[in-house]
Amino acid sequence: MIDVVLADDHPVVRAGLRAVVDTQPDMRVVHETSTAEDLLAWLDGGGRADVILLDLRFGDARMGGAAATGAVVRRHRTPVLVVTTYGTDADILAAIEAGATGYLLKDAPTEELARAVRSAAAGEVALGADVQRRLLSRLRTPAENLSGRELEVLRLVAAGRSNDAIARELFVSVATVKSHLAHINTKLGTQSRTEAAAVARDRGML
Repeated sequence: MIDVVLADDHPVVRAGLRAVVDTQPDMRVVHETSTAEDLLAWLDGGGRADVILLDLRFGDARMGGAAATGAVVRRHRTPVLVVTTYGTDADILAAIEAGATGYLLKDAPTEELARAVRSAAAGEVALGADVQRRLLSRLRTPAENLSGRELEVLRLVAAGRSNDAIARELFVSVATVKSHLAHINTKLGTQSRTEAAAVARDRGML
C-alpha cells in the first residue's frame, strides 16, 4: 500500500486528489495539510509517507512549494510529486532543481496522476505530458534556455524589483545580478531588462 500525503492550501483540491487516491486499490491518504510549514512539522514529528503530493504555491504562506520540496528531500528523502496549476519553465525548473521526483498539472487525467504516484513511490521520474513537452522544447532550442537562477532574476524583474532589490532577495551582489541580466539579454536577443521580461512572458517562460 502506497501511503500518500496531500499538501495544498485549497480544501476543494485536496478533496479531489483524495478522491483519486481513494479509488486506487494500492494507495491511501494518510495525512492532509494546507501549508508547507505544517507538512514539514508533521514529517519532523515522525510522520511517514511514500509519496507527497505538493502544490507549488501556498497563498500568503512564507514557504513555497519549491522550498518545501528541497527541505523534504534533504531532511526526509520522501519522494515529492508536484501537482499544480503553474506550468511555466521557471516553475518546472525550480521544482525539479529542488529535488521533485515528478511534476503534474492539476488538469492531468486521473489515470496519469495514479501512474505518477506509483512511479514516484518506486523512485522513478514522473512528468506529466504537458511538462514533458515544455522540457523537450527547451532541449530543442538550447540557445534560448535560461538557467534556473536566470529565470528567478527575470521573474523578479517582471515583478518590478530593482537590481538592488533583486540582489538583496537572492543574497548576491548587484554585479552578479547585472551579469545574469546580460546573459538573459544575449539568450533572448533583447536589449533591456524590461524587454526581456516582456519576451519571456510572451513565450510562456514566466
